[in-house]
Amino acid sequence: MQAAPAIQKLLDELERLPGVGPKSAQRIAYWILNADKATAMRLAEAIAEVKDKIRFCGQCFNYAEDDLCEICASTRRDRSIICVVSEPRDIPPIERTGVFSGVYHVLGGALSPMEGVGPEDLRVAELLGRLASEDVAEVVLATNPNIEGETTAAYLARLIKPIGVTVTRLASGLPVGGDLEFADEVTLGRALEARRPL
Repeated sequence: MQAAPAIQKLLDELERLPGVGPKSAQRIAYWILNADKATAMRLAEAIAEVKDKIRFCGQCFNYAEDDLCEICASTRRDRSIICVVSEPRDIPPIERTGVFSGVYHVLGGALSPMEGVGPEDLRVAELLGRLASEDVAEVVLATNPNIEGETTAAYLARLIKPIGVTVTRLASGLPVGGDLEFADEVTLGRALEARRPL
């Protein structure tokens, strides 16, 4: 049986969301239908508001409501350390650690020759511009530990090292609570390479 046109339209739009298949779309749609109108309208207004108000930070390209994001606008951040990430969604996990006090630079993706993404498609020139105009001592490359992320990190390291800025890479290896017997060779190898004295 075909759903009413308005419900079908909602289902079709929900299925376009990443990670939402037909069953999840159905659960969300029926939750919206069963919610009171005020709850559904708050959700709709939140979506509209984020599309109206959020833009890219003029300095690091994180999401922001003003010209600068909260991190770039803060006077408490160490501007001598820039952590380079692929996407704005990579910043919150780093922030939650409470360990990093520097600033960020969002590339807007990762190098992927197979998908036609080259250096000109990323914010590499903007990063180099920041390094030329700001007093930066270290760049932390925090791209994902996959082929695209590793390629991007290697490319950036080759560009930045001649400038005289220290380039570091996030260590990768064993998760806390993990068992050695279940670790794959690449993860275990990286853990050995990134070992540190106690």
